[in-house]
Amino acid sequence: MRQSLLALLAKEPAHGYELKQALEAIFGGAYPSPNIGQIYVTLGRLEKDGYVRAVDVEQSNRPNKKVYYITAAGREALETWADEPTEGPRIRDEFFMKLVLAPMTGLSDRMALVNRQRRHYLSMMRDLDELAQRTDPDNRVALLLIEGAMLHLQADLDWLERCQEELP
Repeated sequence: MRQSLLALLAKEPAHGYELKQALEAIFGGAYPSPNIGQIYVTLGRLEKDGYVRAVDVEQSNRPNKKVYYITAAGREALETWADEPTEGPRIRDEFFMKLVLAPMTGLSDRMALVNRQRRHYLSMMRDLDELAQRTDPDNRVALLLIEGAMLHLQADLDWLERCQEELP
């Protein structure tokens, strides 16, 4: 959330509701809409860390609003974030830990775990497919986000097959 808000503020100053609306417009339903409280808490932390500064703007028929501006330190943090590679595959996979350890304890059958996880992934895949069907075809950002999530799920399904084949 921090970097998303900094990126939007690097484009132009905004208040919390404008940032929420911008995230929703860019990502559509493909990315869970952030809670406005979460946005303001994050903005408060960014301000405390010196990455943004807030300016009170008077409004004649409404309460004053805070407009946030990115600072030089915020721009530097954003540039660092943009230049660093993102974490790749996870080695400490919670499902794999369950798959290996739970059958050892007698708590669960390995096939039952694989089948339950497969059903979960397939359900998520159906949900993403439905979301893609409802998404505006002109919103390439949202559609690419959905496609990426679906490709990750397909890879997870393929990996489940390998686990089923390889583990006793």
